[in-house]
Amino acid sequence: MTITAGVDVGTGTVKVALFETGNGEPRWIGRAVERIRQRDPYQLAADAYDAVLKEAHLGRKDVAYVATTGDGESLPFHTGHFYSMTTHARGGIYLDPTTRAVLDVGALHGRAIRTDDRGKVLSYRMTSQCASGSGQFLENIARYLGIAQDEIGALSQQGTNPEKVSSICAVLAETDVINMVSRGISAANILKGIHVSMAQRLIALLRGLGAFDGTVLCTGGLALDAGLVLALQEAAAEGRMRVEVKTHPDSIFAGAIGAALWGAFRHEKLQARSQLALAS
Repeated sequence: MTITAGVDVGTGTVKVALFETGNGEPRWIGRAVERIRQRDPYQLAADAYDAVLKEAHLGRKDVAYVATTGDGESLPFHTGHFYSMTTHARGGIYLDPTTRAVLDVGALHGRAIRTDDRGKVLSYRMTSQCASGSGQFLENIARYLGIAQDEIGALSQQGTNPEKVSSICAVLAETDVINMVSRGISAANILKGIHVSMAQRLIALLRGLGAFDGTVLCTGGLALDAGLVLALQEAAAEGRMRVEVKTHPDSIFAGAIGAALWGAFRHEKLQARSQLALAS
């Protein structure tokens, strides 16, 4: 049996996934997620990693490969690093094997990734970092409206007359929201409008990839935002796309999962190469 770990250092959170592989299907044996909240993300990643190992009654020496993704390449204890679009694709396939495209919506950007049934990335497109379709923008708006983050999705679903945000620039979009508040637009309709605007841009990314059918899995920090998922489903239906937009309770771990599984694959290849060299 082989133990591998995936550590995903994002802009807003750090995720750790611990897997056991080598005997049938990979088995998830540990996980952790921590909000960064102005803390040192690398120290936080190290602490979360050690906590996951302790809970699994393992030490660092028991882990054959530590794979990082996101901004984790500088972690001193990592073995190798994988690009986040690669890890989200592989993690998406693990969470839902019918996945053929992934919508990774994080703190700074949204990204559409088309994948095959093994998690190999076929193509991808992403929004710009200053776009209003991001988790940080939504968090800023919720703070301005005096709404807790975990209330955003439910409140958005109550919106009946959404006021869409026209600007793709986050700063200008925030100005739009301030004007909406002054005009008496309800928080529910403002949030629903933001979700609709975000969804239309993300669905446009999918269209650009040629992803017109199959399962689309939401990953990243906003994957469990029920209001955004609903808006994505509605935007796909309006665009006559035969896709099923879904989420998963563990979608936030997709990057860490993919890193751990690709780490297991790379470790196996390195071991095979080493044995071949010894045999010759």
